[in-house]
Formats: sequence, structure tokens, C-alpha cells
Amino acid sequence: MRRVVFNQKGGVGKTTIVCNLAAISASRGRKTLVVDLDAQCNASQYLLSSGEAQAEAGTADYFEETLKRGRQSDDLSAFITETPFENLHLMAAHPDLEELRVKLEAKHKIYKLRQALDKLEGYDAIYIDTPPALNFYSQSALIAATHCLVPFDCDDFARQALYNLFDTIDEIQEDHNPALAVDGIVVNQFQTQAKLPARVIAELKAEGHPLLDAAITSSVKVRESHEASVPLVYLAPGHKVSKQYAELYDALQG
Repeated sequence: MRRVVFNQKGGVGKTTIVCNLAAISASRGRKTLVVDLDAQCNASQYLLSSGEAQAEAGTADYFEETLKRGRQSDDLSAFITETPFENLHLMAAHPDLEELRVKLEAKHKIYKLRQALDKLEGYDAIYIDTPPALNFYSQSALIAATHCLVPFDCDDFARQALYNLFDTIDEIQEDHNPALAVDGIVVNQFQTQAKLPARVIAELKAEGHPLLDAAITSSVKVRESHEASVPLVYLAPGHKVSKQYAELYDALQG
């Protein structure tokens, strides 16, 4: 299973969802990999900053290798770092990803990530974090993935972006990855007492959008998790939001 968490809009919680679902997977004994394709490196900081592990190489190094004639390798093991959490590994991002993007687009390297992940052995689950844009890296992730989860934060701008988002996924499925399955939309940062989110959700359901029953409510505990660089399943396994992530994880397995 290779799951990409994708939305072209920023601030909808892609990184938090990727890291917490991956941490749950790892905590349940599955060898799990997070691939960070965002030059902001938030997933890498989230999973590495609490321990002594340092990423000596990562996604930027891998893509740089694909640009070097005669030195390209589909072996990703040299670009993967162990995190402080058992069974959880990381292909860390670097700010150089942004500089590499134009070169990779010009060289038509859009299938390289899928080819490399196809050859990667030993992992039970792979989660891919994407930048908040439709660019080379998010397209590479959609082409490489087997599943796509769409986070949504009940903002009206995010709602308008959904229509373009599903057009993009449809295009990727038709032209590059017909096997890509859409998990659905997960409502993130949900405010249970506010009227607007409930109305927006009801309208999206009426329009036929694939909203998942599992939702993640807004909580300061998520920000504490970011600050500590410890996913919720380890930081506060009994917390309400931790249980919601577990419910989302279980729903996606079914």
C-alpha cells in the first residue's frame, strides 16, 4: 500500500495526517515509510527532531541522482533514515527540492519515484507527503501511489479547490495511474460547535462527494505534538484526537 495525502491548498493538515497515520501503522508492527516531498520539510522535522537521528540523505539526494547520467539508481535504501520510533522510517526532505523541481520537469522524470518504489522491498506501508501545490512532486506522488486521501478543513476556499482537485486526480488516473484509488475526503480540524462546518459537510455530501465518516477535530494537542516532534499515538494515545486518528486508520484499512 502506498498512500498519498494530497490537496493543492495549504493549511489543511496533510503533513499531520501523513505522520500520524504512519505512526499508527508503525505502532501496530508494520514496517512503515514516510516519503517527504515538500521542500518545507515539515514531515521530516516532525518525525526526526525528538531524537538523535539525522538524515544524511533523502528525497532531494535521490532526485539529484536521477539527473546524473550513468549514476542513477532505483535503490532507495541509501536515502532512508530510521526515526526514533520503532518500525517508522523516513525519506527526508530538503529545501533543495525546490531548486531541483525545474530541472526534473525539464528532464521528464515524472515516473522515477514510482519506478523506485516498485522496487523497494521490506515495507508494509508507505505514506507520501506532498507540497501544497500541483507540481512535479505532487504529480510524482499521485503517479506512484495506490491510494489517495484528501484532507479538507471546511474552509470555503478549500471547498472551491476540491472541484479542481478531483479534476486533477481524474486526469492522473486517466493518463498515468489508472490503478489509483481515491480513499475519500477526511474532514480535518473540525469544530463541532460551529454551524458553518456542519453546513459545508452536509452540502458536500448532497453533491455526492466521497466524505469519510471518520473526522479529526481541532485540538491544541495536535500543536503540542508538533512542538514535541512526537506523533499523537506516542504522545497521548488516550486523547480524543489520537483515537480519531486510530478510527481513520482503521477505516482506511477496510
